[in-house]
Amino acid sequence: MNIDHIVQEISISAIPILLAVIFHEVAHGWVANKRGDPTARLMGRLTLNPLPHIDPVGTVIIPIFLLIATKGSFVFGYAKPVPVNFMNLRRPKEDMILVAGAGPATNLLLAILCGFLFRMILAINPSLILHLRPGGGPSAWSDPVAIILIPILLMLIEAVKWNVVLAIFNMIPIPPLDGGRVMVGLLPDRQSEAWSSIEPFGFFIIIALVLLDPFGFWSQIISPLIMNMMMWILGINPFFF
Repeated sequence: MNIDHIVQEISISAIPILLAVIFHEVAHGWVANKRGDPTARLMGRLTLNPLPHIDPVGTVIIPIFLLIATKGSFVFGYAKPVPVNFMNLRRPKEDMILVAGAGPATNLLLAILCGFLFRMILAINPSLILHLRPGGGPSAWSDPVAIILIPILLMLIEAVKWNVVLAIFNMIPIPPLDGGRVMVGLLPDRQSEAWSSIEPFGFFIIIALVLLDPFGFWSQIISPLIMNMMMWILGINPFFF
């Protein structure tokens, strides 16, 4: 991967990834505030300004390193988690479900919105799809409208991809992921306490599930789910681009 391609990948992916993680975190804090916990609001985290949410390592260094190291095949990153004090919630166990589910739900809504915009642009100018693929032809670049719309379409594809990835990945029912917190809120008290007790080991379990892929957890379940969801939202196979 040459430097020009790296710069192009970063320019197309950076804004969609940043917006996806920011909206995800703000959604947690916004719902928590509505349910009685003002922690995120008092700390100035209910804002779409990216600066309070950026983690230098997780938001900048790790994604760029992975983009270069894997030639764009795998990128991972994270923002600073929005602080939530679940004990401040009016009904801590029940409201935990709403707070945890707010992030993935917001990502799913953003993916659908970006997919709708993608479909609308292609409905107006269907020929643009030919120029989204590498080597699709230089003719589009002589059209000033296409010069603007092609990068927008590529960014919308990235936006759908990352919002779907965040929504599905975070709903894996292992704490501290959002799905794990939803599970803790849904289970009866004894089982809920037992399930929440695995949180200190949660990230190690998740890493093992992704890297070791036991029982085809990632390759046969999560990855096809992400791909099918993206195809349903965009109306095309995004992996052709």
